[in-house]
Amino acid sequence: MPDLLLELFSEEIPARMQAKAADDLRRMVTDKLVAEGLVYEGAKAFATPRRLTLTVHGIPARQSDLKEERKGPRVGGPDAAVAGFLKATGLTSLDQAKIQRDPKKGDFYIALIEKPGRATLDVLADMLPVIVRTFPWPKSMRWGARSARPSALQWVRPLHAIVATFGIDTEEPDVVKFAIDGIEAGQTTYGHRFMAPAAISVRRFGDYEAKLKAAKVVLDPQARKDIILADARTLAQAQGFELIEDQALLDELAGLVEWPVVMMGSFEKEFLSIPSEVIRATIRTNMKCFVVRQPASPLPVGERSTARVGATAGEGAGISHAVEPPHPALRADLSPTGRGGEALTNKFVLTANIEAPDGGKTIVGGNERVIRARLSDAKFFYETDLKTKLEDRLPKFENIVFHEKLGTQAERIARIERLAAEIAPLVGADVEKTKRAAHLAKADLLTEVVGEFPELQGLMGKYYALAQGEDASVAAASEEHYKPQGPADRVPADPVSIAVGLADKIDTLVGFWAIDEKPTGSKDPYALRRAALGVIRIILERRKKIGLRGIVESHFERSYGRQYIDVASEIDDLMLFFEDRLKVQLRDQKARHDLVDATLSAGSLVEGHRLVSIVDRVEALGKFLDTDDGKNLLAGTKRASNILSIEEKKDKRSFDGAPDAALYSLEQEKTLAKAIDQVKAEASAAVAKEDFASAMSALAKLRPAVDAFFDKVKVNDDDPKVRENRLKLLNEIRAATRAVADFSRIQD
Repeated sequence: MPDLLLELFSEEIPARMQAKAADDLRRMVTDKLVAEGLVYEGAKAFATPRRLTLTVHGIPARQSDLKEERKGPRVGGPDAAVAGFLKATGLTSLDQAKIQRDPKKGDFYIALIEKPGRATLDVLADMLPVIVRTFPWPKSMRWGARSARPSALQWVRPLHAIVATFGIDTEEPDVVKFAIDGIEAGQTTYGHRFMAPAAISVRRFGDYEAKLKAAKVVLDPQARKDIILADARTLAQAQGFELIEDQALLDELAGLVEWPVVMMGSFEKEFLSIPSEVIRATIRTNMKCFVVRQPASPLPVGERSTARVGATAGEGAGISHAVEPPHPALRADLSPTGRGGEALTNKFVLTANIEAPDGGKTIVGGNERVIRARLSDAKFFYETDLKTKLEDRLPKFENIVFHEKLGTQAERIARIERLAAEIAPLVGADVEKTKRAAHLAKADLLTEVVGEFPELQGLMGKYYALAQGEDASVAAASEEHYKPQGPADRVPADPVSIAVGLADKIDTLVGFWAIDEKPTGSKDPYALRRAALGVIRIILERRKKIGLRGIVESHFERSYGRQYIDVASEIDDLMLFFEDRLKVQLRDQKARHDLVDATLSAGSLVEGHRLVSIVDRVEALGKFLDTDDGKNLLAGTKRASNILSIEEKKDKRSFDGAPDAALYSLEQEKTLAKAIDQVKAEASAAVAKEDFASAMSALAKLRPAVDAFFDKVKVNDDDPKVRENRLKLLNEIRAATRAVADFSRIQD
């Protein structure tokens, strides 16, 4: 079957827009083909800096003929209805219509409409101009003399040429005939802007891709990434170094070049005196280059070669590996101007878009000059920052507003410091160190380096704190109190960092709850969901058995209680928000949602239960329900709940209260009552000790008594008093299990 080749050739498309644009082009064309009844076999889109390309193969040569029955007015209906029916169906008279008999509703006219399918070439000629004109670029422009007209074509950058061919492999393809703002679709494209700018005539995709490659254009973005990464690794390893891989940078570079040529440059070793992260940010942000480090454990040349082949040709190619700097307490050799967590070399790897006649010497030299200037600035910023102590910067925060309703940054730092001191003993942190860490944690926001590279906030605070002789835990908190910043990020480990991190996030949540700036739907401008998940992850992963509600309540009332009347209601709402985030966290860990609901019904954050206890209970409950005792007890408990629900609805009352032992007439009743009393005591005691495995073991003792009760006892006895007493006994089963979880919420 025929294939479609479509290329939209323009000036340089921003790298950040290319991947989505290629996907949008594929989606829009294929959706329209399907809507026109043209089901295709496959489609793939590509993007380079100067073109969007789509190939769709296996498209039928024409649409199928359509036969449609259209129901008309009733026989003998109004003339106006008949006239409208004839016009809509294209019939010249009612003689061309059929009559459908319907004894109940009467007879109706039916028109049989046959619509012959159109040639796919004609369908494409109609649909492609519409797709180009309605393409969803984030930003677009008009250009040239035609731009004065409101109806002028808008594209991300000036569009120069369109290739649109359709046909089978064995024949010369047809050109899809259409034009947009004077740009006629044809078979002509262009190669590399500098190395092969001449026009190229193409026929179909295989021919097109091969001719572009010969004209110094690698069409596939993934192929460009593979070339860049493999060549960069090879260059680094050839000199005994290791490339610091960066997936985001690699993606961007693939969108900046059509013919990647990788080269290595260098800079003066004196710049290695500044932290490695500053060097990396300078070179990456300003010059789009990779940096290089000394290998952690040098391999013999032969092993390096083998490792290189495996990494470039096999698993792991193109994957970025984040390098975490060691904890400051472990870095005794770090000087005040230490080089950071990575032993960088004075080399960098750049990616050019041209094979230069001089082998790239001019390109490398130009990059070296710019990088030298940028690193000089960074070194100046860093050394200037070191001249001012962190605490001396803090008064400036008094003039910086954090939020118009929440005061200045200075007021916020004071709140965090107070709250961190309250949390410190609960997480095993030194109170004075915690207060000092909270006091300095935000100070680096006012430094020159962070002003230039905001992504280094916290990290630079750590370096500056170490440089001025602060305790290692105090310094570490400057960086770690921001963590975790995403699901893949680690949580802080040092108790001081934990205390400051929790205080920072809880203050943010409490503050925005106090002023009613809560997340709504997909909108979360202050990243409150991330803050809540951060609190949850820190507490759970570090096993801190602290009462979250108590901390929130204390901070809420101390900081905002005078301004906001219904503090308790807001705290309840915030705790429910934490519970929602907890459900998301546990769902991602493959926990059963019904077990989470059952556990929260028995003991929630709103009621003051601890996060660690709730999660431990969910885990213990899951293990218990995997046993035969658990499954059978669940069945028995649900049976008891169902009977109670039916009878309570029938009698319009609940069956609370203790059963009357004098009304027990069967041994199974007495046995069950005794088992319930024993289980209640044991399970409650175990739950109080947060020994949930023992609580589940206690529940297991109910199973034989429950089974025997339902096997031998008639609940709805003829004697009303006996019936009521037995229903109360069933309620006791429900109450006994609720000491651990609400079994009625658990799915079979």
